[in-house]
Amino acid sequence: MQVQVNTDDHIHGGESLAQWITDESKSRLTRFQDHITRLEVFLSDLDAGKSGANDKRCRIEARVTGRQPVTVTDEADKMANAFIGAVDKLARALDTDLGRVKDRHGRDTIRTAVEE
Repeated sequence: MQVQVNTDDHIHGGESLAQWITDESKSRLTRFQDHITRLEVFLSDLDAGKSGANDKRCRIEARVTGRQPVTVTDEADKMANAFIGAVDKLARALDTDLGRVKDRHGRDTIRTAVEE
């Protein structure tokens, strides 16, 4: 799983922030590593440096093999909280999306069977 981190001009942290996000993403999304090819993380400060409630936004787009991309967004007062909220939302969204492909016994469902 490749992780790409994009920030706006008001987010500071550089390489250490990108490494933390990469490590956290991989550890929190371990069970999806066979399905996710790439994660794109977009970090932004909505108030452009001014302080305010829930002014940090994290948007994560997951590229899933053979499926449409899954995108989630979270806002918080701190960038770390926004990221953790977004990655938790992504895990729930992937559970829902990928859960439709398998039935409760782990077998492929008839909805995804290829007609011959």
